[in-house]
Amino acid sequence: MTTIAVVDYGMGNLRSVAKAVEHVAPRARTIISSSASEISGADKVIFPGQGAARDCMAHLRDYKLIESVEAAFHNKPFLGICMGLQVLFDSSDENDGIDCLAYVAGKVSRFERDSDFPGCKIPHMGWNEVQQQSTHVLWNNISDLSRFYFVHSYYVQPKDKNIVSGETDYLGRFCSAIAKDNVFATQFHPEKSAANGLQLLANFSQWQPN
Repeated sequence: MTTIAVVDYGMGNLRSVAKAVEHVAPRARTIISSSASEISGADKVIFPGQGAARDCMAHLRDYKLIESVEAAFHNKPFLGICMGLQVLFDSSDENDGIDCLAYVAGKVSRFERDSDFPGCKIPHMGWNEVQQQSTHVLWNNISDLSRFYFVHSYYVQPKDKNIVSGETDYLGRFCSAIAKDNVFATQFHPEKSAANGLQLLANFSQWQPN
Protein backbone atom coordinates (compact mmCIF):
# COMPACT_ATOMS: atom_id res chain seq x y z
CA MET A 1 0.00 0.00 0.00
CA THR A 2 1.26 3.46 -0.94
CA THR A 3 1.81 5.79 2.01
CA ILE A 4 1.34 9.52 1.41
CA ALA A 5 2.69 11.71 4.21
CA VAL A 6 1.36 15.22 4.82
CA VAL A 7 4.14 17.04 6.66
CA ASP A 8 3.03 18.48 10.00
CA TYR A 9 5.36 21.22 11.22
CA GLY A 10 2.73 23.15 13.12
CA MET A 11 1.50 25.23 10.18
CA GLY A 12 -0.90 24.72 7.31
CA ASN A 13 -4.28 23.40 6.39
CA LEU A 14 -3.25 19.85 7.23
CA ARG A 15 -6.60 18.23 7.93
CA SER A 16 -8.20 19.60 4.76
CA VAL A 17 -5.25 18.43 2.66
CA ALA A 18 -5.31 14.95 4.18
CA LYS A 19 -9.08 14.60 3.80
CA ALA A 20 -8.88 15.64 0.15
CA VAL A 21 -6.12 13.09 -0.52
CA GLU A 22 -8.08 10.37 1.29
CA HIS A 23 -11.08 11.18 -0.90
CA VAL A 24 -9.20 10.87 -4.21
CA ALA A 25 -6.87 8.04 -3.16
CA PRO A 26 -8.90 5.71 -0.91
CA ARG A 27 -6.51 2.79 -1.49
CA ALA A 28 -3.50 4.75 -0.25
CA ARG A 29 -2.57 5.25 3.40
CA THR A 30 -2.60 8.97 4.12
CA ILE A 31 -0.90 10.18 7.30
CA ILE A 32 -0.35 13.58 8.90
CA SER A 33 3.06 13.36 10.51
CA SER A 34 5.66 15.40 12.35
CA SER A 35 7.92 12.35 12.62
CA ALA A 36 11.09 12.51 10.53
CA SER A 37 11.21 8.71 10.35
CA GLU A 38 7.59 8.43 9.16
CA ILE A 39 8.14 11.08 6.51
CA SER A 40 11.35 9.37 5.39
CA GLY A 41 9.48 6.06 5.19
CA ALA A 42 6.56 7.39 3.15
CA ASP A 43 6.29 6.72 -0.58
CA LYS A 44 5.11 10.25 -1.39
CA VAL A 45 5.23 13.53 0.51
CA ILE A 46 2.97 16.59 0.54
CA PHE A 47 4.48 19.73 2.05
CA PRO A 48 1.69 22.25 2.74
CA GLY A 49 1.83 25.52 4.60
CA GLN A 50 0.23 28.83 5.48
CA GLY A 51 1.50 31.88 7.31
CA ALA A 52 4.92 33.53 7.31
CA ALA A 53 8.20 32.21 5.92
CA ARG A 54 10.09 33.03 9.12
CA ASP A 55 7.67 31.00 11.22
CA CYS A 56 7.73 28.15 8.73
CA MET A 57 11.52 27.90 8.82
CA ALA A 58 11.58 28.15 12.62
CA HIS A 59 9.00 25.39 12.99
CA LEU A 60 10.82 23.11 10.58
CA ARG A 61 13.97 23.50 12.68
CA ASP A 62 12.08 23.05 15.94
CA TYR A 63 10.41 19.87 14.67
CA LYS A 64 13.77 18.65 13.27
CA LEU A 65 12.21 18.01 9.87
CA ILE A 66 14.56 19.82 7.47
CA GLU A 67 16.64 16.73 6.70
CA SER A 68 13.65 14.49 6.01
CA VAL A 69 11.93 17.16 3.88
CA GLU A 70 15.13 17.64 1.86
CA ALA A 71 15.47 13.88 1.32
CA ALA A 72 11.86 13.70 0.13
CA PHE A 73 12.37 16.70 -2.18
CA HIS A 74 15.28 14.98 -3.90
CA ASN A 75 14.15 11.37 -3.88
CA LYS A 76 10.38 10.80 -4.05
CA PRO A 77 7.16 12.26 -5.49
CA PHE A 78 6.86 15.60 -3.71
CA LEU A 79 4.02 18.12 -3.77
CA GLY A 80 4.47 21.59 -2.24
CA ILE A 81 1.45 23.78 -1.52
CA CYS A 82 1.43 27.57 -0.94
CA MET A 83 4.08 28.22 1.75
CA GLY A 84 5.27 24.72 0.90
CA LEU A 85 6.23 26.16 -2.48
CA GLN A 86 7.74 29.42 -1.28
CA VAL A 87 10.15 28.07 1.33
CA LEU A 88 11.70 25.75 -1.26
CA PHE A 89 13.46 28.83 -2.70
CA ASP A 90 16.68 30.55 -1.65
CA SER A 91 15.12 33.45 0.19
CA SER A 92 11.98 35.46 0.81
CA ASP A 93 11.46 39.21 1.15
CA GLU A 94 9.00 38.46 3.95
CA ASN A 95 9.90 39.59 7.50
CA ASP A 96 12.58 41.98 6.10
CA GLY A 97 14.32 39.05 4.41
CA ILE A 98 14.60 35.42 5.44
CA ASP A 99 16.77 32.57 4.23
CA CYS A 100 14.69 29.61 3.11
CA LEU A 101 15.52 25.99 2.26
CA ALA A 102 17.40 26.82 -0.98
CA TYR A 103 16.30 23.68 -2.81
CA VAL A 104 15.21 25.82 -5.79
CA ALA A 105 17.24 28.74 -7.12
CA GLY A 106 15.33 32.00 -6.95
CA LYS A 107 13.55 34.28 -4.51
CA VAL A 108 10.13 35.10 -3.14
CA SER A 109 8.91 38.68 -3.64
CA ARG A 110 5.97 40.66 -2.34
CA PHE A 111 3.21 41.89 -4.60
CA GLU A 112 3.44 45.66 -4.99
CA ARG A 113 0.43 47.87 -5.51
CA ASP A 114 0.23 49.19 -9.07
CA SER A 115 -1.94 52.06 -10.31
CA ASP A 116 -2.38 50.15 -13.58
CA PHE A 117 -4.32 47.50 -11.64
CA PRO A 118 -6.61 49.57 -9.35
CA GLY A 119 -8.90 46.64 -8.56
CA CYS A 120 -6.13 44.33 -7.36
CA LYS A 121 -5.82 44.09 -3.60
CA ILE A 122 -3.08 42.48 -1.53
CA PRO A 123 -3.25 39.69 -0.55
CA HIS A 124 -4.29 37.99 -3.76
CA MET A 125 -7.28 36.06 -2.47
CA GLY A 126 -9.86 33.99 -4.30
CA TRP A 127 -10.25 32.11 -7.57
CA ASN A 128 -7.98 32.75 -10.53
CA GLU A 129 -6.94 31.05 -13.74
CA VAL A 130 -3.75 29.05 -14.16
CA GLN A 131 -2.22 28.93 -17.62
CA GLN A 132 -0.30 25.70 -18.01
CA GLN A 133 3.26 26.26 -19.21
CA SER A 134 4.30 22.63 -19.57
CA THR A 135 2.83 19.23 -20.14
CA HIS A 136 2.82 17.33 -16.87
CA VAL A 137 1.10 14.33 -15.32
CA LEU A 138 -0.37 16.54 -12.60
CA TRP A 139 -2.23 18.57 -15.24
CA ASN A 140 -3.91 15.44 -16.64
CA ASN A 141 -7.67 15.93 -17.12
CA ILE A 142 -7.40 19.57 -16.06
CA SER A 143 -8.20 22.07 -18.80
CA ASP A 144 -5.80 24.92 -19.45
CA LEU A 145 -6.92 28.17 -17.78
CA SER A 146 -8.80 26.25 -15.11
CA ARG A 147 -9.45 28.19 -11.93
CA PHE A 148 -7.85 27.46 -8.56
CA TYR A 149 -8.05 29.08 -5.13
CA PHE A 150 -5.27 31.44 -3.97
CA VAL A 151 -4.43 33.22 -0.70
CA HIS A 152 -1.02 34.93 -0.71
CA SER A 153 0.85 38.24 -0.65
CA TYR A 154 4.16 36.88 -2.00
CA TYR A 155 5.06 35.04 -5.19
CA VAL A 156 8.02 32.96 -6.37
CA GLN A 157 10.55 33.98 -9.01
CA PRO A 158 12.52 30.92 -10.19
CA LYS A 159 15.89 31.60 -11.81
CA ASP A 160 15.32 28.65 -14.15
CA LYS A 161 12.25 29.59 -16.20
CA ASN A 162 12.11 26.04 -17.55
CA ILE A 163 10.66 24.81 -14.27
CA VAL A 164 7.64 27.14 -14.48
CA SER A 165 4.64 24.89 -15.06
CA GLY A 166 1.84 27.36 -14.39
CA GLU A 167 1.38 31.12 -14.58
CA THR A 168 -1.38 33.39 -13.31
CA ASP A 169 -2.31 37.03 -13.95
CA TYR A 170 -2.49 39.26 -10.88
CA LEU A 171 -0.63 42.56 -10.76
CA GLY A 172 1.14 41.13 -13.81
CA ARG A 173 2.01 37.53 -14.56
CA PHE A 174 3.57 35.39 -11.86
CA CYS A 175 4.67 31.79 -11.48
CA SER A 176 1.89 29.79 -9.81
CA ALA A 177 3.31 26.27 -10.25
CA ILE A 178 6.72 24.68 -10.73
CA ALA A 179 7.69 21.23 -11.95
CA LYS A 180 11.11 19.61 -11.90
CA ASP A 181 11.90 15.90 -11.91
CA ASN A 182 10.00 14.39 -8.95
CA VAL A 183 8.79 17.76 -7.61
CA PHE A 184 5.60 19.67 -8.32
CA ALA A 185 4.59 22.68 -6.24
CA THR A 186 1.74 25.18 -6.44
CA GLN A 187 1.01 28.63 -5.07
CA PHE A 188 -2.71 27.83 -5.10
CA HIS A 189 -4.46 25.45 -2.72
CA PRO A 190 -5.66 22.32 -4.53
CA GLU A 191 -7.49 21.16 -1.39
CA LYS A 192 -9.66 24.31 -1.63
CA SER A 193 -10.05 24.25 -5.41
CA ALA A 194 -13.08 21.98 -5.90
CA ALA A 195 -12.99 19.51 -8.81
CA ASN A 196 -9.80 20.84 -10.42
CA GLY A 197 -7.88 20.67 -7.16
CA LEU A 198 -9.12 17.17 -6.41
CA GLN A 199 -8.05 16.09 -9.87
CA LEU A 200 -4.56 17.45 -9.29
CA LEU A 201 -4.33 15.58 -5.98
CA ALA A 202 -5.61 12.42 -7.66
CA ASN A 203 -2.95 12.81 -10.34
CA PHE A 204 -0.31 13.21 -7.64
CA SER A 205 -1.49 10.08 -5.84
CA GLN A 206 -0.93 8.09 -9.05
CA TRP A 207 2.28 9.83 -10.19
CA GLN A 208 5.39 7.73 -10.59
CA PRO A 209 8.24 9.98 -11.83
CA ASN A 210 10.90 8.34 -14.00
